[in-house]
Amino acid sequence: MSDAEPPRQTLFGWLRGRFFAGIVIAAPIAISISIVYWLITVIDARVKPLLPPILDPETYTNIAIPGVGVLVAIVALTFLGAVATNLIGRAALRLSDRILSRIPVVSNIYNAFKQLFELLASGEQGNFQEVVLVEYPKKGTWCIGFLTAPAKGEIKTRLSDEYRGVFVPTTPNPTSGFLMYMKSEEIIRLKMSVEEGARMIISAGLVVPDEMPMEDQEREKLIPLPGEVPSDETDPAPDPEPARADP
Repeated sequence: MSDAEPPRQTLFGWLRGRFFAGIVIAAPIAISISIVYWLITVIDARVKPLLPPILDPETYTNIAIPGVGVLVAIVALTFLGAVATNLIGRAALRLSDRILSRIPVVSNIYNAFKQLFELLASGEQGNFQEVVLVEYPKKGTWCIGFLTAPAKGEIKTRLSDEYRGVFVPTTPNPTSGFLMYMKSEEIIRLKMSVEEGARMIISAGLVVPDEMPMEDQEREKLIPLPGEVPSDETDPAPDPEPARADP
């Protein structure tokens, strides 16, 4: 008895499938372009009114040129960074930092954003080292986190150097979350990159990186993870005893 033939796809089903395939392709492009255009428009609206007429291209062309404010902002920030790196600029920067750090309410906001932007602008590696799984908030449930650094200072004194810092972000905003310190053996390290882990968190688990091929998995088993002691190779099976000749 032959297997039943699969049902034929109707014209409406074919059109619906192609329509949703077009949405999957076009939506990320359209959203990215819209966000960039919105950002350029906002910056232009804030910066262009500050320009003198002699520096505004619209004075000579009578045509609105998008991106002029962005270009001016980039030049101004570059100039500010150059000034802040010399002797006079560093002194002025320290003075402004002391003033803002002593103003009530403003100091909390200023210090928080200062630390955030210093973290984002730092070129140090190891801020987020690996994507990990941690058992939280109860046994049997797991959440994704980012491995940061071993326990240091007072935390290391109170606990031990066996504990590692894990930042557990929230979905869909990975910039907020909480920090936990856990023993290394309680952390499951994943092979996905930090960027792939961030995309998975932002998408609430809908965007999942491809599984590692089997040959890559076997090869990865031979490479110890950071902080792990490489295990000994599997002992070869003992040679079978030679058959005894019958007397």
